[in-house]
Amino acid sequence: MSTQPPPVRVDGAKDAPGAPGDASGDGLKAGLKNRHLSMIAIGGVIGAGLFVGSGAGIAKAGPGILVSYAIAGLLVVLVMRMLGEMAAADPTSGSFSAYADRALGRWAGFTIGWLYWFFWVVVLAVEATAAAAILTEWVSPIPQWAWALLVMVVLTATNLASVGSYGEFEFWFAGIKVVAIAAFIVIAGLAVFGVLPDTEAVGTSHLTGDGGFLPNGPGTILSGMLLVVFSFMGSEIVTLAAGESAEPAKMVSRATNSVIWRIGIFYLGSILLVVMLLPWNSQALLDDGPYVAALNEIGIAHAGTIMDVIVVTAVLSCLNSGLYTASRMAFSLGQRGDAPASFARVNKRGVPAAAIWSSVAFGFVAVIFNYTSPDTVFEFLLNSSGAVALFVWMVICFSQLRMRPIIEREMPERHTVRMWLYPYLTYATIALIIFILGYMLYDDEGREMMVLSLVVGALVLVTSLVLDRRRGRVALAAAAGPADAPEAAKAPEVPEQRA
Repeated sequence: MSTQPPPVRVDGAKDAPGAPGDASGDGLKAGLKNRHLSMIAIGGVIGAGLFVGSGAGIAKAGPGILVSYAIAGLLVVLVMRMLGEMAAADPTSGSFSAYADRALGRWAGFTIGWLYWFFWVVVLAVEATAAAAILTEWVSPIPQWAWALLVMVVLTATNLASVGSYGEFEFWFAGIKVVAIAAFIVIAGLAVFGVLPDTEAVGTSHLTGDGGFLPNGPGTILSGMLLVVFSFMGSEIVTLAAGESAEPAKMVSRATNSVIWRIGIFYLGSILLVVMLLPWNSQALLDDGPYVAALNEIGIAHAGTIMDVIVVTAVLSCLNSGLYTASRMAFSLGQRGDAPASFARVNKRGVPAAAIWSSVAFGFVAVIFNYTSPDTVFEFLLNSSGAVALFVWMVICFSQLRMRPIIEREMPERHTVRMWLYPYLTYATIALIIFILGYMLYDDEGREMMVLSLVVGALVLVTSLVLDRRRGRVALAAAAGPADAPEAAKAPEVPEQRA
């Protein structure tokens, strides 16, 4: 069982042990080792989108995609710093949803928690289908749907076994991703400087030639950013997982402090080498993917097969973490009374089985829709969850504004991670997120995603407010007593008082 400090409330009080939100009494076991958390933190920012999806960004913005990645990376670094400040003081399985509940109100924790759960269960379907597509090419007699079913079953069993089995799988999945991207950086770096046999130093010709650094104009920096910003979703997983480790505050601090070099090396470093090796308008970037195209340019044999193995690993890693993350968010919502109580119960192995099954069930349904209705139902699910990352980051910013003074006043000894230039950088981050959201509404390609995400967000918010009012009526009736219950039910509604 994890041993964590009681959570901080905005009113300065501390919940009693075992109360909703107190992970020390929730039954989750501290089954994640430091090496698990370290690799989850490092590998959390390396998704399949980096290996296969970055080609579209390069094709749109040219070498200027580096600026897009830099801005998106800076945004993630600032948000992670804010989240790390709260998580180091109060590690909990609900992470930013629990902090929003305490700092902004129950409506905020409910809304952002369920939206985040929705995002990850849709990701389960996307990643299961992507893995199945590659595996079908390798073993064609087995149909694609069977592969999708198999990977979902295997990783569901992994998560049901214990949190340690999830951590072990993710340790190796993430390890393969890290080794692969590190090997690419070394090989591509040697090729750029002409150190490898049969290679010549390329210099910066592809960065400034072929139409210049911004061949399609400076506006493509923003368009490119819309393509890459969502690839950073997942960096916050370590703050959820830290609650099931022996030293949560220490691991959160370490992960928060290392996010700068992780993004700088894995994203900016590798993409820089790609655009130095190949012209930005090379068709191979789209046909083969940027990393396969770069390796083929260098002359690495079987680059496509090697990258397929790495992409499958990245996909399975994302699927594994997605199921874990969705289930822990559902568990936290159940603890706080914002989801069925069964979600907050753990079995003898210390895992929330009902929360896992509910998450994977929705994922299975989404996989079915991906095969039966890819252009209707599944497209709606995908687009309506597309802007959730920005919603989450926005809520983290506002929560940190409220939580910072409370942490300083009530528990300064736990204030081991501090947001830089508070509150000015927090306000600047909020402004940047609002700008991106506005640009999505302006951009033809991002408008549908933004509108559908706003509609789904509004529906979840309205549901939260309705449930809150109902709880207020029930609480008023209970306080009035059995004899006065009918009159109490007719009395003016009194909203529930929360931090």
